[in-house]
Amino acid sequence: MTAPLSTYTYARLWPALVVALAVATASAQTSIAPDPNKYSPQQDVQLGQEAAAEARKQLPMLHDERVEDYVEDVGGNIVEAIPAELRHAGFRYSFDVVNQKDINAFALPGGPMFLNRGMIEAARSEAQMAGVMAHEIAHVALRHGTAQATKAQKFQIGAIAGQVLGAIVGGTAGTVISQGSQFGLGTYFLKYSREYERQADLFGAQLMARAGYDPREMAAMFRIIQEQGGRSGPEWLNSHPNPGNRHDAITKEASMLRVQGNANTGQFPSIQARLRGMSPAYTAEQIARGQARTNGRSVGTSGRRAAAVALPSAQFRTHTPAGFLRVSVPANWDELDTSEGVTYAPDGGFFQVESGETAFTHGVQIGVAQGGSGSLERDTEQLLRAFTRSNPQLRAAGNARRDTVGGRAGLTTRLSNVSNVTGEREFVSLSTTELRDGSILYLIGVAPQADAGSYESAFRRVRQSLQIADR
Repeated sequence: MTAPLSTYTYARLWPALVVALAVATASAQTSIAPDPNKYSPQQDVQLGQEAAAEARKQLPMLHDERVEDYVEDVGGNIVEAIPAELRHAGFRYSFDVVNQKDINAFALPGGPMFLNRGMIEAARSEAQMAGVMAHEIAHVALRHGTAQATKAQKFQIGAIAGQVLGAIVGGTAGTVISQGSQFGLGTYFLKYSREYERQADLFGAQLMARAGYDPREMAAMFRIIQEQGGRSGPEWLNSHPNPGNRHDAITKEASMLRVQGNANTGQFPSIQARLRGMSPAYTAEQIARGQARTNGRSVGTSGRRAAAVALPSAQFRTHTPAGFLRVSVPANWDELDTSEGVTYAPDGGFFQVESGETAFTHGVQIGVAQGGSGSLERDTEQLLRAFTRSNPQLRAAGNARRDTVGGRAGLTTRLSNVSNVTGEREFVSLSTTELRDGSILYLIGVAPQADAGSYESAFRRVRQSLQIADR
């Protein structure tokens, strides 16, 4: 569940919120420097190679030598344009084409890139396809995946030196989640912050010019992507959020660059014609259901479970997240302060990226929201509407019932949601009570639907343990 933005008033619990790269004109181009990174380049390589091996098992690879060679030639040309200071020793750039209809592409730490057939078919020129590849290569060269994980709290990726939690590599309709001991790429590595998207746009444009492509074609391609796929757009946009004025920013950067030569191979029309002559590519939903085939075998992630997260401990620990509040939670849950409130979650159940956006799949969040209407029922309904704005599939699973929350009259409502992290249905419990100033103290518990029984009893103990001292 995406953590909602709250309005709150109590200090310490949370602050107040309302719901040298060179190409001819090098002196003019935007300077981009990599962020601090606690991971070594060798760890990038290890993470990327492990994830790529699993991706090749679970995605329907095209396995067409001519198309693969062509994409590798274009990608290799862009890699050669990476400035010396960002040529990390050991990085192994590779380029695979996925026989998937959805417009998507992703690159993994250390160099592996996967380009959907749908992306090639949507492009109108080689330079447009190269623009997407340059953007992805920029993420790799700037080490955005591990830099983003560096900025997350240590707990969020656990004590996993060479692995992370899982990877979302599918389409909206049938999100492909591959999580487990063998697949080491989490959402940190595939869903970038808007600042990292801005850097990849600009640095990718610089790489294009150095390689011999007009960077304005990248801007044109991103406009095509934006126009595809209806209201929500293609899956590529879900993992590559628009940093704002994307088309104009790339076009402005392109005006400061001089294209060095002409890299166009002239093969793009024949490659597109070759793809059109093949059987239709698979959709993300078909892949997720195990209906895709590659080299005569079925592929996909149908039936795979998310990475194991421990059930709530029978032992509880007491925390004081604010001067007016004490709460007891399972001993295997850690406390995480965020802009949304205080979250208690087990290892592997909480996610945060550089942009400040958070989501949790297991655990509870405690927050304070402005109320003041004098009606707990009305204020709870307003809070639910706010939650629904960031969780559009959140639904009530019954009527609110009277409950005791921290020794006070309260309400508890059972809800259901579809997790934006796992794509699976989850059980949600919302409990509310009124504070002295009229604001609403809420406790929201989240767990996979399959584990609802174990977590519901834990949520009940947590809300019964609350001690509120605001009077």
